[in-house]
Amino acid sequence: MQFAEPPYALGEFNDGEDTLGEAFAGVRTLLLISAGAAEDDVVTARHGAAIAAAEAAGVEHVVYTSLSGDGDHLPYALAHRWTERRLRESATLRWTVLRNGLYAELLAAIAAPGPDGVITAPLGDGRLAAVARADLAEVAAAVALAPEAHAGRTYELVGERAVGGAELAEALGAEYRPGALGAARAAVAASDVLDFQVPMLVGTCSAIAHGFLAGPGGPGDLAALLGRPPRPALEVIAPGTIRRTGLG
Repeated sequence: MQFAEPPYALGEFNDGEDTLGEAFAGVRTLLLISAGAAEDDVVTARHGAAIAAAEAAGVEHVVYTSLSGDGDHLPYALAHRWTERRLRESATLRWTVLRNGLYAELLAAIAAPGPDGVITAPLGDGRLAAVARADLAEVAAAVALAPEAHAGRTYELVGERAVGGAELAEALGAEYRPGALGAARAAVAASDVLDFQVPMLVGTCSAIAHGFLAGPGGPGDLAALLGRPPRPALEVIAPGTIRRTGLG
C-alpha cells in the first residue's frame, strides 16, 4: 500500500527565525526535537530561535524532547534546562517536556567490545536506565497528537531496569574490563570526534560509573504513556540475548 507524501515545509535552525517562521505557519502543535550536537551557546540559540518563531507564528503548544532529571550531572544538561525554562516563561505557548533517558543505542556505542572482545568503557560498577529510541519516538508522537491532555506536564522517560557493563558483556559474549576515565578521555580525544564531544562522552561514562543514571527502577511515566512495558535495553542492544541468558 502506498501513502501520499505528507505536506512539509523546510526551516533551518541556524537561520534563526527567518525560515522557521515560514515553516511554522499554520502549525498548532510543534514537536521540538533537541538540537544538541553543538556547544551550549549554539544549542540554546537554535532552541531560542525555534521557540520565538513558534510564538510569532501562533503555535499553540510545544512538545520538547529534553534530558532526564537524573542527567543534571551531564555536560550537555544545561541547554536542555535552559530550553525548559524558556518554555515555562513563554506568555503564549502551552508546553510539555519529555525528559528522555539516555538511549540503549548510545550505551551500545560507548560500551562496544573491541576487536579482542573486551569492553573497556569506564563504567565501573555503574548502571544505566537506558531506553529504546523507538519507545521515546512513540511517546513523542502520542503526546503531540493529544497535547491538551499533557499541557504543563514534565515526564521522566527512563528505562525500568538499568544495565551495567558486566551484564552487557555477558549478553554480548564479551569480557568486561573497565578502564579509567583518563585513558578514555585520551582515546576519545585522539579519535575523529569534535572537540565539544570529548567531555560529553567522558562525562556520560563518569555519570554512569558514579551511580547517577541508574533510574528509580520499576514502571514509571514511560510505561504509562506507552500503555505497555518499555523494551528492555538488552533486547535493543543484543536481540535474542534475554532469552538466551535469562536476563531481562
